[in-house]
Amino acid sequence: MIDENRIRENLTTFSFPRLSGTEGEKKVLELAVKKVEDLNLKPLNQEFVFSTFFGRTYPKLVFSLGFIVIFLFYLNFATFIIPLFLIIICVILGLLFILAIKPESIRLPKVLTSNNLYVKVGLKSMKNLSDISNKDKIAHERNFLFMCHLDSKGQRFSILYRIRIIRTWVFSGVVILGIVILKNIIFAPFSLLFYIIGIAPIAINLIVTILFLLNTTNNESNGTIDNASGITCVFELLSYFSNPESRLKHHNLWFVFTGVEECGTMGIRNFYQKIKHLNKEKTVIFNFDAIAKNTYLFPGKKMSNQISTIFSMFVKNNKGLEIKRNTKKIPFGSHTDGYYLKKKNFQGIGFGDLESYEHIHSVHDTVDKVDSSLIKRLCETIIDNLIVFDNQIKNKY
Repeated sequence: MIDENRIRENLTTFSFPRLSGTEGEKKVLELAVKKVEDLNLKPLNQEFVFSTFFGRTYPKLVFSLGFIVIFLFYLNFATFIIPLFLIIICVILGLLFILAIKPESIRLPKVLTSNNLYVKVGLKSMKNLSDISNKDKIAHERNFLFMCHLDSKGQRFSILYRIRIIRTWVFSGVVILGIVILKNIIFAPFSLLFYIIGIAPIAINLIVTILFLLNTTNNESNGTIDNASGITCVFELLSYFSNPESRLKHHNLWFVFTGVEECGTMGIRNFYQKIKHLNKEKTVIFNFDAIAKNTYLFPGKKMSNQISTIFSMFVKNNKGLEIKRNTKKIPFGSHTDGYYLKKKNFQGIGFGDLESYEHIHSVHDTVDKVDSSLIKRLCETIIDNLIVFDNQIKNKY
């Protein structure tokens, strides 16, 4: 049974600063391991190392150099020094982009340690997945993965304002490049006029670049919405399915708690090595990230048949849940574990609350911002839907 009192207790238990790589993240891992063991299940651990460069330094370098490139394009190309600077900066940007192809491999400037915690639960009629033979594993390819991240982070600006800063930077940059084309190619005789017109977007781009640089990371957010709410959801589902009689007949279940999501999704990048062998057409990911007082679902614009079926079940729920579908592929300027797996061709649904973004990554991300009754109804809906979906599977292996 889903217990709202337990939900409130877990929201409080997991609400404290836990920036990746700090003692707070180690503490949340220990608490999560203890809760898994209390359910008489075996917690599995994946330790990995990571650098904060990609998550915290890399974006600032790219935005700063990007502004310089835009500004140099805005200036007069007649002088030799400007093209030279452009070449040097573009080379640096190229090297940064190459370095970021596999950010989990970066080992500068400082290497820290983190962990992924996960639990495997087999089919109702079988033992734990770890005890199944290789032959049986091939036969039982269907999987549900319930995912959340353990770490939190604080910033000078909430995620809502960070997204607005990024949008303003991109849009003002596009305007400046348009002015440059008009000034140098189409209306060259009137270049002075376009220089004057370009002052406003250049100033705006400079201001938001400075704001982006000022948005430093700290360890001051309790992270209840992001992501004690997700941790609580996954533990409620794990508590229900920990009972052998409550398990599914045709789907193995994975419960995954990743580390370092808030610093470049390093946890899921490492955990991918554990699940890349899974049949992606028969595996469904449920990612819980920042649930407050509304239920937004992120199934993507192109849904497979099984995702479409599951999504329709949520829309028709009888728990009084108002399902809001995000019409965009991903909220502008954000990265999640679910989005990373989507790029790896996994399919699934993300759960979150876009209306909570004004609090996320700030000191205002506290327990009072999360509706425990909403989490209860969401978990009950997930369980009801998956039981129905599991029973509809015609292939009995």
